[in-house]
Amino acid sequence: MRIVVAEDRQQMGRYVARQAASVLRSSLSQKETVHLVVATGASQFEVLSQLVQQPDIDWGRVHGFHLDEYLGLDSTHPASFVGYLQERFVKHVPIGSFFFLDGTQAPDLLLRQARNAVQNKPIDLLLCGIGENGHLAFNDPPANFDSLDPYLIVQLDEACRKQQVGEGWFDSLESVPKQAISMSIRQIMKAATILCSVPDSRKAEAVRNSVEGPVTPLVPASTLQQHANAHLVLDAASSQLLSPKTLDRCERLVV
Repeated sequence: MRIVVAEDRQQMGRYVARQAASVLRSSLSQKETVHLVVATGASQFEVLSQLVQQPDIDWGRVHGFHLDEYLGLDSTHPASFVGYLQERFVKHVPIGSFFFLDGTQAPDLLLRQARNAVQNKPIDLLLCGIGENGHLAFNDPPANFDSLDPYLIVQLDEACRKQQVGEGWFDSLESVPKQAISMSIRQIMKAATILCSVPDSRKAEAVRNSVEGPVTPLVPASTLQQHANAHLVLDAASSQLLSPKTLDRCERLVV
């Protein structure tokens, strides 16, 4: 896993967007159809705002998926990831197609739809972040590292749900759904390239545990250590708890 440290989240977003655009262009030069997984949440604000401005991407040959969605929320809810992606990404680029996870569907039906949509689709690029509890997508600890299913119905732990309140998506813990659909760990790890963006000091402990600790379901994002082409992009705040040894091997972006 390659680790890059930016000065701030704005520089992080610009860098990740440029890297994502480069991967997409390279993939499009080699094959007719490219598959992209797009993340949501506060960590992706700058990434997506910059990505939609990148030039020379033949978006019509790009087909998108997203990582996760709450169960029971429709796209008009302020916390809906479908609404988030429509407003911050899909409506800004002429993408070939985008498979949305409709959290209002019955869970079994939604799982079948998601499995059918992504199966046999090689993922060229996956954008993601890391949660305050170390989650990857909505795979909260202890995450299922073994399931071969591309999507899972998962229980959201209290730390994850509190993060959603802290970020302003919900007014109270009671209003945060307790279940979600999430791309599985094994499906995430199938992506050819992973760009993981993690800003802010509140993520510093999760970053340290994901990078310097063992690979364990108790820290789901630690699995990225085992990916051959994962790029963890931090800002100064989220990298502040890393050891001097780890920081020595990080790449620093020039302002």
